[in-house]
Amino acid sequence: MAKPNLAYIPATIGDKVYSILPNDSVGDFDFDRASTATRINAQGLIETVASGENRLNYPLLDGEVVGCPHLLLEPQRTNLVTYSEDFSQWNLLSGGTGVNPVVTSDSTISPDGTQNADKIVFNSGSGTTSGDSSQINNIVSVTSGTDATASVYLKGENGGEELVFRGVADGSYQKITLTTEWQRFSTTENSGTTTDAITFGIRQNVSGLGVINSSATIYAWGGQVEVGSYPTSYIKTTSAAVTRAAETCNGSGNAATFNDSEGVLMAEISALAETGRIALNDGTANNNVRFSYDAGANRIDGIVFNGVNQFVGQYTLPTQGSFNKISLKYKPNDFALWVNGFKVDYLVGSGATFSEGTLSELDFDAGNGLVPFYGNTKQIQYFDTTDIDLEQLTSWDSFRAMAEGQLYTIE
Repeated sequence: MAKPNLAYIPATIGDKVYSILPNDSVGDFDFDRASTATRINAQGLIETVASGENRLNYPLLDGEVVGCPHLLLEPQRTNLVTYSEDFSQWNLLSGGTGVNPVVTSDSTISPDGTQNADKIVFNSGSGTTSGDSSQINNIVSVTSGTDATASVYLKGENGGEELVFRGVADGSYQKITLTTEWQRFSTTENSGTTTDAITFGIRQNVSGLGVINSSATIYAWGGQVEVGSYPTSYIKTTSAAVTRAAETCNGSGNAATFNDSEGVLMAEISALAETGRIALNDGTANNNVRFSYDAGANRIDGIVFNGVNQFVGQYTLPTQGSFNKISLKYKPNDFALWVNGFKVDYLVGSGATFSEGTLSELDFDAGNGLVPFYGNTKQIQYFDTTDIDLEQLTSWDSFRAMAEGQLYTIE
């Protein structure tokens, strides 16, 4: 199988996203984010990354790092919760025979590896009526009728502690059960008022959830409420809301990198719940070979466009947020979309590609700065030929496995 003209696998943090092929700066992406942000590092801890530096985020399973990192790109989000790590500043609530929670600051090691997580003791009193409660909340201002996502890191002292948890919608409690390991709990709800609260604690017989334990000792860290339909990476706050800026990543390659007549674009990605594109283009949206994620339909489209659509291949993803290896082949009268080792759509016998010198860059957007892709990327490859085993290309476990399987080395 041919060697790619351009190949990116996440390896370094900085103001560039460095491609491993070609072995000069032509293949590097320009990256920007006008604020700090957080990521999960190789030790499984949440750490802050400086303004303007990209993030390599490591996957976690049961609190342990599993596998290689991915490039994380996210939209602008604001944590509306103040004092996200200091629950003594939150509202301590009681009802019926319940008493206010007792908060002890900086009692245990948090998900960022320092001793800054708070201990909270809940006691709902006699526990005989639905009004008996011991809760904690933080009031935020969200436009009425807006989707907002609330999240918080929690763990129990002994494991098995049952709590109620809700975001910005009144009366929408859910039951959660803690373990002795940190978990991030989240809920997306539609705000019914302009001011509402993230709330968690213990309460009896709430909305048919059954009797919640009458007392519990837990640990909490990292409260967050953000306008949007899914949770993003943690944003620390103190006395005021804090905004993480949107990220851009574009400008890889040049006209000599890409073949206007034929080629293959490959990516291993998982998209966030937001529509976005990855496009090989001419610096505009007029000519492109692109992957488009449709969030509403949870679908990946592979599109070849040169003023009009020449090919539109579609694949509905089995689950939202899962990683998929996808390849788009373009050649005059011969187009195909492959996903995870299967040809899922194709067109033979019609369709044109591009005139010489058209395609000039690869971007994590539509080619004109619009419709940016937000999600996770494990690898991107571009081949200037279609003489490729696309079943194999979209089945390799990793870029390294593909390289070793094809008996070539990367210098």
